[in-house]
Amino acid sequence: MTRWLSENEQASWRAWIAATLLLPDRLNRDLQEQTGLSLPDYEILVHLSEAPDRRLRMSELADATLSSRSRLSHQIDRLEADGLVERERCLDDRRGAFAVLTPRGWKTLVATAPTHVESVREHLVDVLTPQEFAELGRLCRIIADRACTQESPDAGDA
Repeated sequence: MTRWLSENEQASWRAWIAATLLLPDRLNRDLQEQTGLSLPDYEILVHLSEAPDRRLRMSELADATLSSRSRLSHQIDRLEADGLVERERCLDDRRGAFAVLTPRGWKTLVATAPTHVESVREHLVDVLTPQEFAELGRLCRIIADRACTQESPDAGDA
């Protein structure tokens, strides 16, 4: 038997849907309007900047960005065309490849980061009290952890 949502649950669910759709869109628009870089591209640059030698295997980068291998490959193609990322062959695995942040990619990330952080503050962090923001983070970790444990084995192979 279906356990329908109560009115309060329905209101919370719809608020969640609105926030998870509107916030990334707003952050992406702010970033693109002010820097020309998309939010997914920015996320790739961040992950590469935090990796040893500013390089990650493509499969690890896809997992880190929650992207399919195909989608990531297209994004890397665009970033490579802009000189922000390079692909390197993996000597240990002929089929594997690394994505490497270029010096130009690093400079772009450093120049773009303040814009992104200000947008995150304006549209999320400063909208909540510090306690509310901490609680949001705690609750989102619970939801993300649960979703990860239920992910199908072939979810990343699209």
